[in-house]
Amino acid sequence: MSETQDDKWGVAHVHASFNNTIITITDETGAETLAKSSGGTVVKQNRDEASPYAAMQMAEVVAEEVQAQGVEGVHVRVRGPGGNQQTNPGPGAQATIRALARAGLEIGRIEDVTPIPHDGTRGPKNAGF
Repeated sequence: MSETQDDKWGVAHVHASFNNTIITITDETGAETLAKSSGGTVVKQNRDEASPYAAMQMAEVVAEEVQAQGVEGVHVRVRGPGGNQQTNPGPGAQATIRALARAGLEIGRIEDVTPIPHDGTRGPKNAGF
């Protein structure tokens, strides 16, 4: 058996809004949660929950947890607010991916899973114009 076949991989689900960042690492099927963290667990002020600093701290914590469980790499699924809100992810998304890589986890695929409505409810009145 080659070395690449017995590597254990996980999926890092990163929900990066402009109010908070939530990181959940699951097994490859997404059925079992291996580690999770949110902005409120690492910073004191509410305004800092979505910051890149908080995202880096959370990523280090969850990376340590999953490496102890034998996970060597993760596929990253980034999700922004979506729906009627903004479709681009918040400031914590990029910092999370960098911190996961820096913590020693191998990064596989990075995909954007922000929900985009295909004609849903009416958007907010100030559309930014």
